[in-house]
Amino acid sequence: MRRSTCRETKKQERSDPRVFDQFTATEVRDVVFVIQSQKNTYHSHRAEQRRTELLHQAQILNQSSPDVVLLHKLSDYDGNWSVLPALPSLVSQYCRTSSWFVFLEEETNVNLHNLLVVLSKFNTQKEWFLGKPLHDDEPTIIHHYAFSEDPYSFSYPDFMAGWALSCPLAKRTAERVNYEPPKSDFTIDLQHEIALYIWEEGKGPALTAVNEFCSELNSSPSMGECATAINIYLPVCGNPVQKEDIFVAIKTCHRFHGDRVPIVKQTWEKDAASLEYYSDITDPYIPTVHLGIPNTERGHCAKTFAILRRFASGAVTQAPWLLIVDDDTLISLTRLRGLLSCYDPNEAVSVGERYGYGLSSDGYSYITGGGGMVFSRVAVQNILAGGCGCRISDAPDDMVLGMCLTTLGLPVTHSPLFHQARPHDYVKELLVRQSPISFHKHWNINPVAVYQHWLAEPNHNRPGSLTKTREEL
Repeated sequence: MRRSTCRETKKQERSDPRVFDQFTATEVRDVVFVIQSQKNTYHSHRAEQRRTELLHQAQILNQSSPDVVLLHKLSDYDGNWSVLPALPSLVSQYCRTSSWFVFLEEETNVNLHNLLVVLSKFNTQKEWFLGKPLHDDEPTIIHHYAFSEDPYSFSYPDFMAGWALSCPLAKRTAERVNYEPPKSDFTIDLQHEIALYIWEEGKGPALTAVNEFCSELNSSPSMGECATAINIYLPVCGNPVQKEDIFVAIKTCHRFHGDRVPIVKQTWEKDAASLEYYSDITDPYIPTVHLGIPNTERGHCAKTFAILRRFASGAVTQAPWLLIVDDDTLISLTRLRGLLSCYDPNEAVSVGERYGYGLSSDGYSYITGGGGMVFSRVAVQNILAGGCGCRISDAPDDMVLGMCLTTLGLPVTHSPLFHQARPHDYVKELLVRQSPISFHKHWNINPVAVYQHWLAEPNHNRPGSLTKTREEL
């Protein structure tokens, strides 16, 4: 029989939650809850609700009130949402008296009793990285094609199911952040990038799978042994906004009039009450609007700012919302109307899929353009009044807008329902619990089939239009 080596024993210790040196009951005071909150009024309210629920459960358990940190309130730095910049402050404030950081999203439900039981299984003097594991089935662009030979070999936490760091690991990671930032300047999929950073190319701990961090559809933290569970949701806060309240701007060019534009017309154009195509030529058959901006191969900053000025002028529309998309964006305007019912158009709202650039050193957040950028009229007016513009015409428009919003102190709001890539670039477990709003790119897919399967409402589906299952797409 082959003997276990010292190295194998260490590896087992990291991956097996039953391996611990002592069993000490965890109390609420040992845990700091960090809610990955956002500055926008709607999201801040949701985070406060989550805080109230945790305090109420602690009261029922006859325990002291837990420390609950709303990440967007930790400091003035908006980049704290990427967690690593926030760790030094969290550690210095809380690790003297607490043992765990438990990170939650706004839609993470917690059974506090079960969570304390789970955490009691782990020796708090050791480094622990706990969560519900996710795996890539194939290399994906959103993870920079990491582990291309065996993408399933690396696991990372499902943030919505909650995840946890012991203070020894949080301390060491916080110290490392000060002298060794992440290798990539871009923050695209935070849950994967956090796991990569903590793993440290095998020198740090891998994610320990905790089955009690639950993410099953329709699960409840009050059922079974789940410590956490998730809300399955397309947020709707009232009646969907009217079709006429959203003005749709589609960026295109002559080169794609014959292939991409017909896909838009075949799928989601019919759901727009007010829409214009902006191109480098005037084509009456689409029709397109030529803004006097030459086409560029990338960036499109000048074109986007021309669209903003046209919208803000009020000459075309008085709609309170502007949606800017690419000609290869697939989107559900019906679901977008439901989502926007949660936001106040009288605020400077910018919402979509949030990315980050240089967040480890005073960088900025931005709404990635391919998944669709949504702005309230107030946000557009603030952007233009703030003197923002393009240094060069082909600068990346979404990143320039992100820099502008950061400079003006306006929030960039993330929704996981917008997607910069194609469905199969994402983990299936994440998509099946969503009502996604958008995907991007026609590359190596049937875009009409993808739209019909993932984005069309039931009354829009045509019999026999789909030949592939969700797992095959």
